[in-house]
Amino acid sequence: MATSRTLAAAAVCAAVALGAVTGCSSSGGFGDSTATQDSGGNQSLTLLIATSGEAETAAVKAATAAWAGKTGNTVTVQIASDINQQLGQAFAGGNPPDLFYVNSDQFANYAKGGSLYAYGDRIPDAADFSPQLRQAFSYNGKLTCLPKDSSTLGLAINTAMWQRAGLTEADYPTTWPQLADDAGKLTKNGVTGLVTAPDYQRLGALMKEAGGWVTNPEQTAMTADSPANKQALEYVQTMLKAGSAKYVSEVDAGWGGEALGKGKAAMTIEGNWLKGAMAKDYPDVQYKVLPLPAGPAGQGTLAFSNCWGIAAKSRHQAAGVDLVKHLTAADQQLEFAKAFGVMPSRTSALATYAEKYPESKAWVDGIAHSQPPVTIPGFTKVLTQFNTDLQSLRTGDPATILAALQRNGEQAIKNAE
Repeated sequence: MATSRTLAAAAVCAAVALGAVTGCSSSGGFGDSTATQDSGGNQSLTLLIATSGEAETAAVKAATAAWAGKTGNTVTVQIASDINQQLGQAFAGGNPPDLFYVNSDQFANYAKGGSLYAYGDRIPDAADFSPQLRQAFSYNGKLTCLPKDSSTLGLAINTAMWQRAGLTEADYPTTWPQLADDAGKLTKNGVTGLVTAPDYQRLGALMKEAGGWVTNPEQTAMTADSPANKQALEYVQTMLKAGSAKYVSEVDAGWGGEALGKGKAAMTIEGNWLKGAMAKDYPDVQYKVLPLPAGPAGQGTLAFSNCWGIAAKSRHQAAGVDLVKHLTAADQQLEFAKAFGVMPSRTSALATYAEKYPESKAWVDGIAHSQPPVTIPGFTKVLTQFNTDLQSLRTGDPATILAALQRNGEQAIKNAE
């Protein structure tokens, strides 16, 4: 999941071998770097994950233990403290884990560097995964790794504040003007109508709804410096200047869910990771999630996921693919959803999820009109700079911000060729 929360996890080693726990390698490595493939049972695989907490860790351990019990193999689950850094070091040292979570913003870097085993053609029912997520994890036209779950953005509102402002369900915003109007009515007594993170992972959804985006669909050309994107940033800027919208740091919150939970925001733009966090940290706060109000070009949201990566240097690629099939099976994805709140990445499982969790309908429905992330090698720094520039949007010039994004992105695309 792509959130602004800090999902810190202790750097510990947890092994799952038919339910037994063993220690990490004293060398600190993740397995043999030799690419010669093992076959049959009794293989020992390593899996590196960046966990959102104890619930996710326990669920992954249980799922891998069940697979180990069926196959006779063993799986060591390792918990990363900084998965991007640890994977980068492991790839550089030629000794990566067999399997691992891959963030969408790092996917293309790993794929271009030859670090990933492209196993998409070994998944006969790959079409069951949404086209947006398959696009996000394809490189040079090949599906490289399967998305492990899915997330989109929605508009979460504090229903008690909504009612106190004299608003009803009929006032739920469905357009940008309505959202701005509601935000103004809700801003009073130390509460800000709309609070969100100052990043493209939130505000980018409005660019999509205006009819714009960072790149063209093929990710071969920049489209950042466009009237549509400018209109989206100007819309946000207007609310920031009016005080009806603020960034999370301005209300002393780390992310939108904290602002909503602490009563500092009446509305926030967040993904379905909000559900688990609110249940855990703010169980008494009543809220409802709506689709993001439509912009000039219609409805839009952003799609997020990680994928199950398999190392190009793993000796256990066939077993790794079999494990991924187990972890992404519809029933297993629904177990993960129950355990720690993620939405399935399989369309078939998502339909079942929507029936079981109607409160998540806005997030589920958003997949149909979602925008996949930018996955261009070397583009992470471009988006990091864009996020930095967005922090000063209230007093800045949207055209200047987008021109810098256009210029930096064009250079990154050129370098990626």
